[in-house]
Amino acid sequence: MSQMITAELVDLELDLAADSKEAAARSLAERMVALGRVTDLDGFLADVAAREAQMPTGLDGGIGIPHCRSAHVTEPTLAFGRSAAGIDFGAPDGPADLIFLIAAPAGADDAHLSILSSLARQLMDAEFTAALRAAATPARAAALIRGEEAGEPEGAGEPEPVTEEPAADPAAGPFRIVAVTSCPTGIAHTYMAAESLERAGRAEGVEITVETQGSSGFTRLDPAVIAAADGVILAHDVPVRDKERFTGKPTVDVGVKAGVNRPAELIAEVRDKAARGEITEPGARPTPVEAGGEPGEGYGTMLRKWLMSGVSYMVPFVAAGGLLIALGFALGGYKVSEAPSVMEHFVWTDATSWAALLFQIGGVAFKFLVPVLAGYIAYGMADRPGLVPGFVGGAIALDIKAGFLGGLAAGLIAGAVVMAVQKARIPAPLRGIMPVVVIPLISSAVVGFLMFLVVGEPISKLQSALTSWLNGLSGANVIVLGVVLGLMMCFDLGGPLNKVAYTFAIGGLADGSDGSFKVMAAVMAAGMVPPLAMALATTVRGRLFTRAERENGKAAWVLGASFVTEGAIPFAAADPLRVIPSAMAGGAVTGALSMAFGCTLRAPHGGIFVVPLIGNAFLYLLAIAAGTAVSAALVVLLKGLRKQRPEAEAGAEDLDGAKVAVAA
Repeated sequence: MSQMITAELVDLELDLAADSKEAAARSLAERMVALGRVTDLDGFLADVAAREAQMPTGLDGGIGIPHCRSAHVTEPTLAFGRSAAGIDFGAPDGPADLIFLIAAPAGADDAHLSILSSLARQLMDAEFTAALRAAATPARAAALIRGEEAGEPEGAGEPEPVTEEPAADPAAGPFRIVAVTSCPTGIAHTYMAAESLERAGRAEGVEITVETQGSSGFTRLDPAVIAAADGVILAHDVPVRDKERFTGKPTVDVGVKAGVNRPAELIAEVRDKAARGEITEPGARPTPVEAGGEPGEGYGTMLRKWLMSGVSYMVPFVAAGGLLIALGFALGGYKVSEAPSVMEHFVWTDATSWAALLFQIGGVAFKFLVPVLAGYIAYGMADRPGLVPGFVGGAIALDIKAGFLGGLAAGLIAGAVVMAVQKARIPAPLRGIMPVVVIPLISSAVVGFLMFLVVGEPISKLQSALTSWLNGLSGANVIVLGVVLGLMMCFDLGGPLNKVAYTFAIGGLADGSDGSFKVMAAVMAAGMVPPLAMALATTVRGRLFTRAERENGKAAWVLGASFVTEGAIPFAAADPLRVIPSAMAGGAVTGALSMAFGCTLRAPHGGIFVVPLIGNAFLYLLAIAAGTAVSAALVVLLKGLRKQRPEAEAGAEDLDGAKVAVAA
C-alpha cells in the first residue's frame, strides 16, 4: 500500500475545506489530481456520485468510505481526510469524522484490489480507527494506513477463543454458517461485511466461513463446507453468483450494509431459522426488490420499493402497447378505434385494416397493465408465490373498473396475504406443495373476496371521481397541475417520483377522457426537457462541461426527443445542485404551458415521433422548446458562476457563516 497512500493524500483538517460529502470528495480528489493519480476531476467525481447514488457509503462508527472504479484513475489510490465537525455520508449513527476516498482504475489489477480489500477489513478494527483519530501529522496517518506503524490493525495474534454455551448437544460441535458478501463495486463493503461477520462469529462461538465476491475475483466455497453448514447469510447488493448452491439451508438474505452494521443480529436470525426448520425452497429466487423486507429499513422505504417493482415491470407493456396504438392512430386516424375486430374484417391491401390490427394488438397489451402492476408489486413483497394472487387481484380491479388505484391496492393486499400465509408453521410433508397449491389457492381466494366485496367498490368510485375532477379542471387549476407534474417528472429523472407522475398519466388513458389526454401530454413534454436542456447547454457552452459530458450531450438530443428522461442522469450525478433545480424549472414551465395550451396526447410514449397524435402539436412543441431553453439557460448560468471562482487563488472561505482566511 506504500504507493497508494502518501502524506500528500492526507488532510487532517478536512472540515476547513468541506462541509458536505460532495465537497469532501472534491477536496480529496483534488489531491489525487495534483499527484497525477486522476486525470479528469469532474469526470471522476461524476463516477463517485454515481456510486454514492446507488447506496450511501457512510458506516457506523464515524466512517465515510466513498469509492468507485473510474476510467479517469491512472493507478489505485487512497486519500484520507479527518473532519472534527463530521460530514454526513448517510450512516445510521450520524456524521463521519474519518473519510477515505478510494479510487480504482477501470481495469485495476487483482493485486491492488486485494490491498484495497485489506484496508476495508482494517476499518472494522477499533484500535486502527482510534489511532487514526489520534494521529498528529499526515505522515503518521499515512504510515498507519500503510501498516508501517505500531498498532497495526490486523493484530499480531488471533483473538482469544470464546467459549460457547452449547444450545443443545455439545457433541454436535459449533453452529456452522457460510456467508457471501458483495457490493456494486466489489472494493470496500464486500470485505468490510466479511470482516464484521467473522468477528461477530468468533464472539458468538460460531464457525463462519465467508466467500467475498469482490472485484478481484472470488474463491468459491468448498462444496463440503456448504454441505456441512447449518445456515447461510447472504449480505449483498448485487446478485449472488451461483446462489442455487445454498438451496435447502436456513438463509438470511439482506443488503451488504446489514452485514457491516449488525452481524450479530444476522447470526441470531439464521440460528432462529434453523431452530424453526425454515429452509430455502428448491428453485427459490430473490425478488427484484433486494432487501425489500430488511429489518433496518422503514416501512416507507419498503413500500416505495414494492411499488417501483410493479411499475418497472409494467413500463415495457406501456411502451409496446402505447406505441402500437400510436402507430394505429397514425395510419388510420382517430376513427381506427371504432374499426371492427380484424378477426371479422381484414383486407390485406387496405392500410386501414393494418392500422386496426396495430391498434387492436396495442389495446390487448394495454389490458395487461393493471394485472402486471398488481402481480409484480406482490412479487416484490413475497417473491413468486405473490404472482398468482397479484395477477388475479389486478384482473379483478380491471373488471370492476377500479383502474390503477385498484391495481395498487390489489398488489399490496396480495403481497400481504402471501407473507401472512408464509409465516404459518407447516409440517414438513406439506412444504413441497405450498408454493404451487396451498399458497395460490388461499391467497387468491382472500384477495378476490376483498377486491370484489370490500375495497373494490370504494376504489372504483374514487377512480371515477378522479377522472371527473381531471375533466372539470379549468383556468389556473390546469396550469397548477401542469407545474406539479412537470416538477415531479424532472426531480429524480426517471426515479420513483417521476414514475408516480407517469403512472398517474397513463392510468387515465384507459378512461379516454379529454382531461386525461391533457395530463399525458404535459407529463411526456416535461419528461423530454431535462436531456434536451443538457444537450443544448453542452452545445452552446461546451467549455463549462467535461469532455465526457459533451459526448453525453450528443446522445441526450436523441434520448430527450424519444422521451427518455434518464438521459440527463449523467449530468445530474456530476453536479446535482445545479442540474436538478434547472431541470425542474424547465419542466414546470413546459408542464404549465402544455396544460394552458390544451395540448392532448393519446399515446403514452414516443416523444416527437408521435407528434401526429398530439392535439395542438405546434403549441406543444413550443412548450417543450420554452422549457428546454429555461433549463439550459439556468444550468449555464449556475455553472458559469462556479467557473468564475478562481480555484487556486488564496481567498476567504465562508465557514459556518464566518469569513476565515485560507492559504492558497
